[in-house]
Amino acid sequence: MTITEKLKNSILVFDGAMGTRLQSAGLPVGTQPEEWNLTNPEAVRGVHKSYLDAGADVILTNTFGANPFKFGDRTGEIVRTAVSLARQSVYGRAEKYVALDLGPTGKLLKPLGELDFEQAVECYKQVVRAAQGVDLVFIETMNDIYEAKAAVIAVKECGNLPVFVSCVFGEDGKTMTGASPEAAVALFEGLGVSALGVNCSLAPKQMRGVVERLLKCSSTPVIVKPNAGLPQLIDGETVYDLSAKEFCDDLIHLVKLGARCVGGCCGTSPEYISRLSAGVRRIVPSPVTDKKLTVVSSYTHPVYFGGEPVLIGERINPTGKKRLKQAISEGDIGYILNEAVTQSERGVHALDVNVGLPEIDEAAVLTRVISEIQAVTDLPLQIDTSDPVAMESAMRIYNGKPLVNSVNGKKECMRAVFPLVKKYGGTVIALTLDEDGIPADADGRIKIAKRILETAKEYGIDKKDIIFDTLAMSVSADGGAAVACLRSLEYIKRVLGANTSLGVSNISFGLPQRDFINSAFFSMALQAGLSAAIMNPFSEEMTKAYKCYMALCGRDKNCLSYIDYASGFQAVEFHKTEQKSDTAKDGDLKYCIIKGLKSEAAEKAKRLLERLAPLEVIDGYIIPALDETGADFENKKVYLPQLLMSAEAASAAFEVIKTSFKGEAKPKKLKIVLATVKGDVHDIGKNIVKTLL
Repeated sequence: MTITEKLKNSILVFDGAMGTRLQSAGLPVGTQPEEWNLTNPEAVRGVHKSYLDAGADVILTNTFGANPFKFGDRTGEIVRTAVSLARQSVYGRAEKYVALDLGPTGKLLKPLGELDFEQAVECYKQVVRAAQGVDLVFIETMNDIYEAKAAVIAVKECGNLPVFVSCVFGEDGKTMTGASPEAAVALFEGLGVSALGVNCSLAPKQMRGVVERLLKCSSTPVIVKPNAGLPQLIDGETVYDLSAKEFCDDLIHLVKLGARCVGGCCGTSPEYISRLSAGVRRIVPSPVTDKKLTVVSSYTHPVYFGGEPVLIGERINPTGKKRLKQAISEGDIGYILNEAVTQSERGVHALDVNVGLPEIDEAAVLTRVISEIQAVTDLPLQIDTSDPVAMESAMRIYNGKPLVNSVNGKKECMRAVFPLVKKYGGTVIALTLDEDGIPADADGRIKIAKRILETAKEYGIDKKDIIFDTLAMSVSADGGAAVACLRSLEYIKRVLGANTSLGVSNISFGLPQRDFINSAFFSMALQAGLSAAIMNPFSEEMTKAYKCYMALCGRDKNCLSYIDYASGFQAVEFHKTEQKSDTAKDGDLKYCIIKGLKSEAAEKAKRLLERLAPLEVIDGYIIPALDETGADFENKKVYLPQLLMSAEAASAAFEVIKTSFKGEAKPKKLKIVLATVKGDVHDIGKNIVKTLL
């Protein structure tokens, strides 16, 4: 019986801590546990056997920190030996499984650090290739879901092994880089993992909130591997404060809530696993149900379709936008990032990103733009391209579960796009057109939609991961265009049960005062069941239509959002405000630093230096901006990515200011020494400090 077959009807028990057990067996301080695969194999094998004797179904190889960055050319030998020791330990034991243990590399991925995404993928591939003979791969203790994505892709591209993933969530319910449990579920389910969850960081009781959130949105079995409480140093020895009985009582409660894979992390021993195994064998597993959620995500949070209508900002699309075309052609990333940030501030839920121009390398430009935008905003992105090569490049490096625009009813198009959606886990916009073009009536578009659903199923793609666009065409060219679009949209939403999307402004091409038509059509589409709209967030008519709809259909509790919007609109409409002075405009330097806009920060600093001394710019603008970002970081309003991007923007401003000190005596540079405990695999904190400095 394979591990995935057993998981269908069983609660799986994993082993406990490896490092602390080897320390108890004499592992010297400063020696990495993986070294003992080669030098003390009996000790490693002894730990495995002790957990199997205690009732563990799955043991993890002693490879948590085994990667080329730490062991270089010795990595393969260490991994092969670790797998051999684990296989020897399960020999002759029925339905016992060996999991290749993959931990974090200890490095930050770009844009937060220096590690390229593909370098991370290759690093993990080297480990997986050396691990012949394991039953599954367990990617654990991940602080960054982006690094976990690199590991999952590496495993998938090396074979067909089941993949389990667990991340480290703090008491605030976030990973170190700001991912929520829901964002992790969206990403990992999209990538097709066999189980997902949480490990390390907390005791079982403190994990309950995260586990409940995972169980609420996950259609995949949930893993829970807590620590034995908090570590304390007593007489020079690390001791954890939770007894085996307390640990198991609390963890068994989480099993009763629905957790399907349980085990121990730091501080746990065979005693903990023995009690846990005995306890869970008496529990009937809770069924794992398909939550049928249509979802996309960024690296921090998900956006769900089918409830509150989703607004997708349309401004990063060169069609009809001369200045954006120029920015894309010239590589003016600052202009594009400013469009992303300002749309985010207008309240959209996601951003469309299209860089399709004939004179550029679309794959290279789209990949860069996606990566840069994700550094300054945490909104989910819609990867908008008709080029499958560009689509794959962008989907591969996207940090989250992307919205992909688009596929259509053409066989060739479906053959190109659906495998990418299956591999990288996107939710795809499906256009109701085929080889014969766009049907003039609703029936023709509905037939195409049904055919797309049938074909998607052949690729293993569920209806929940398809959003239909019934194609708004200009009513100035065809008086029946709006009716055909809305009738097919309503049928697909109400009868087929699929979500829908429209590029709303297409309806008004060729007409004056286009916003009038757009907003009325938007209201009609919302009433017909529109799930998402690609729209201009700076259009007051469109915003009015949306706010009014939300209030009228009961989605705006006590009309609070409408009241807030209407009050603000009234102030703008009827009260003239004074024109901002140049001083106020220069003050945007603080805004640019907070938002992480590097090139704009440099330009604003340059302007300020025309009338202010360098230290005045530093003290009056840069330091207050960093203080505000730091306070927001401490208060969990922003997370590590935003903090690092603010530091990058401040650095760009400092580079400009340095030129103003020419001829002046420069202060002596100081040396800063950073260190961590020798052999510590959890050295990410040191690397973050290094990056900030």
